[in-house]
Amino acid sequence: MSDLHLGLAGVGRIGVMHARNIVTTPGVGRLTVADVDAERARQVGAEVGADAVADVGALLASGIDGLVVATGTAQHPELIRAGVEAGIPVFSEKPVAPDVALSLPVLEFIAERDGVVRIGHQRRYDRGYLEAKRAFAAGELGWLHAIRAVTCDVAPPPVSFIATSGGLFRDCSVHDFDVIRWITGREITEVYARGSNNGDPAIGEVGDVDSALAVCTLDDGTLAVVTASRYNGGGHDVRLELQGSKASLEVGLDARTALRSAEPGVTFPDGSPHTTFAERFADAYRAEVAAFADLVRGVEGELCRPEDAVAASKVADAAQESLLTGVPVRVG
Repeated sequence: MSDLHLGLAGVGRIGVMHARNIVTTPGVGRLTVADVDAERARQVGAEVGADAVADVGALLASGIDGLVVATGTAQHPELIRAGVEAGIPVFSEKPVAPDVALSLPVLEFIAERDGVVRIGHQRRYDRGYLEAKRAFAAGELGWLHAIRAVTCDVAPPPVSFIATSGGLFRDCSVHDFDVIRWITGREITEVYARGSNNGDPAIGEVGDVDSALAVCTLDDGTLAVVTASRYNGGGHDVRLELQGSKASLEVGLDARTALRSAEPGVTFPDGSPHTTFAERFADAYRAEVAAFADLVRGVEGELCRPEDAVAASKVADAAQESLLTGVPVRVG
């Protein structure tokens, strides 16, 4: 399978990014795209050098070796099932389904049919997060006494998106919950969350907050603090700090970190901050697509399994519940 034929369902913002990455992935010889907007599918296909078909049925009938799902969340379960039924590996953007309750039947469907499905948590292919996982596993940090995770956007997405996103923890912090589980190998057992809305009042009117913090307790007692915001004008800020008994390590600390020092004479970081998640994780997204191509060939990597994606979503659900109730919430 040196020249794979991959299919892509959905060519919105993230779908277009995937399309561009897929056609430049070594070993992928052909891409076919489909979207509910057939004209947009044709336009994107023409732009990236891919074929375009009328719908997902035609996409699955085109002889693809693997399916990439980048549609709206509501369509994820149907398309995951369709790919599994067709007997091909599936890579879907997160989450598995709009909520955990809807995700569980999908997990059962995959398991019953021995389906090969992976979910998009691209930080697992960011070089900094990979190094953090390696260093912790090697014992270089000792035991962890604190974890601090940050995900802050420069500006909020449209309120129309926020209204259907499930909340800041499910939309943004779920990535932090995933990497905390992935790096430590531990479960998050309890979450206490608080939030605020000092930006656009319309965000509060649709039931969300624009900034939030969650204190997480892991099953070995380790504490993690996860923060998120829609209003980080200094740049797109995504970091993970691991503080251990032997050493500490920071993911995302480089010349483009969206911080500046208050210390006299210190100029680091001196680069221009990232402005979008796609820019911050451009290399990781490319590596993730390449890993899926490897998976289609039978080579396993660090791609997120659906059960792990649902586990991270359970933590996000608990954080959202704690945000609404004001009390700590047990996970799962």
